[in-house]
Amino acid sequence: MALVPFPSQRQDDDPRHLSAQAASTSPFDEPEEPAEGRMTFLEHLDELRKRITHAVGALFIGFIVALAFINQVVAFVYQRLTTDIPGGHLIYTEPGEAFVLMLKIAALCGVLVASPYIMWQVWLFIAPGLYSKEKKLAIPFVVASSSLFIGGAAFAHYVVFPAAWKFFASFSNDFITFTPRMEPVFGLYVKLLLGLGLVFQMPMLMFVLARLGIVSAGFLAKNFKYAVLLILVVAAVITPDSSPVSQVLVAGPMVGLYIIGIGVAWAFGKSKKPDQDSE
Repeated sequence: MALVPFPSQRQDDDPRHLSAQAASTSPFDEPEEPAEGRMTFLEHLDELRKRITHAVGALFIGFIVALAFINQVVAFVYQRLTTDIPGGHLIYTEPGEAFVLMLKIAALCGVLVASPYIMWQVWLFIAPGLYSKEKKLAIPFVVASSSLFIGGAAFAHYVVFPAAWKFFASFSNDFITFTPRMEPVFGLYVKLLLGLGLVFQMPMLMFVLARLGIVSAGFLAKNFKYAVLLILVVAAVITPDSSPVSQVLVAGPMVGLYIIGIGVAWAFGKSKKPDQDSE
């Protein structure tokens, strides 16, 4: 005769069921949703508004700090902009052009100064959708993302921009002289700095997508050839000239960052829960 459980006894309270469930559950398994619960669409918009407001405030503070050292900052930027120009001088043709450019240089410096706090605001925006143990990665995320952004800007300043600038200045000869205006030159400089600063965020983007379960290391590795094709397109858009040297200088680090991103996705990606053993 088969034994039937007492009607008031729940299966969840059965010690055998609990022990089997504990044995089949990994210590790294996560609940179905974060402890804070899901946010509504309006709550997401309010959180985004708050983070953008804080980021803009940080940019303003960084702008003020840069103005306090504006002479040193302007000299540092102008030294790079005029390195390969015959005569070593830029020209301006509008009365307020030099003054406006000085403010733009201060604003660009403010972005670099405020980048750690801006990355902290990015983390605070995505944190409500993370689990409690994932939120412990806040400091590594901020340090890594801000370091990568500043590193990308430095790479543009010291490597990519000089290579592109030498290409443009190489067309000077006995009949024509390269005497560019300061505004388009600085526009090219800003494009490279911000572009490479954002491109260097690739590993952090892969980290976020992997933690959200959108991509995996296997998916990224499987589509490596398509990623390289996309990287070459992005490098062609970022670089201002058609020189293969400049495009390789941009595409090479991007491929390396993509490979690093695969490792990041493998190490921190959302693991699939193992199937429970059949009895």
